[in-house]
Amino acid sequence: EVRLVSCGMSWTALLALAHFTYLLVGATIFQILEREAENNNRHCFLMEKLNFLANYTCLDEDALEHFVKQVILYARENGVNPSGNSTNPSNWDFSSSFFFASTVVTTIGYGNLSPSTVSGQVFCVFYALCGIPLNLAFLKQLGKCLTIHLGTLEKGVVSAVAVSLFFITGTVLLLAIPPLLFSYVEGWTYGEGFYFAFITLSTIGFGDYVVGTNPGKNYIFLYRSFAGVWIVFGLAWLALIFNMGASIVEHVLDRTYPSFRKQEEAEDTTSTKLEATSKI
Repeated sequence: EVRLVSCGMSWTALLALAHFTYLLVGATIFQILEREAENNNRHCFLMEKLNFLANYTCLDEDALEHFVKQVILYARENGVNPSGNSTNPSNWDFSSSFFFASTVVTTIGYGNLSPSTVSGQVFCVFYALCGIPLNLAFLKQLGKCLTIHLGTLEKGVVSAVAVSLFFITGTVLLLAIPPLLFSYVEGWTYGEGFYFAFITLSTIGFGDYVVGTNPGKNYIFLYRSFAGVWIVFGLAWLALIFNMGASIVEHVLDRTYPSFRKQEEAEDTTSTKLEATSKI
């Protein structure tokens, strides 16, 4: 029993070490890739501000700073594009509202749009409380249906081919083709469209790229509704892919460290016996 506890602690420590090492490596790489660009953007913005003040001498720096803060705080927090005007399409028409509802129940939460009224905020809380479990149940059931269809195939080459086709078909229909539409409509590069698609379907949702938010474009009514439907089915597909990846990792660990699997089985058996004993 002492040996099992020791193995369990060492396995937990190994996973914790791997997890935090992964985070540290990611943080270092992101810093290397993004910090120089951030400094360049800050320098360009500072030069633009100085040029603006030089051209409009009636403004002082404090007044400009106050205006910029108002734009950042008010516009960003209330989902208003500062470059828009009163003739721009509403952020809360049905298509946009449908898109927002899909980001709520899927927990993506881009952050570019949120309810500003107390009633809207209260409704959003209860809507999320009911909608998130419903969405998880739907995704779980959809994943089961897909898994059943894959599981009915024979093992071996046929199963491997079926899984490969499932992965390739989903990649093409849900991760490769939609960015073509998004890039065409939004004026993005394909790389930006693909980046948006993956960040969305993985529920990371940074909010740096969001469809249907450019005030200078006239979007068709169903555009954002289509994006909402795409999110739901794409999320189910990518979640299943992630689950398959996790299963592969577990299989590799089982083959590499079989003692850990025996340890888990022994712990499960022990806990079952303890539960049975407590009921007597």
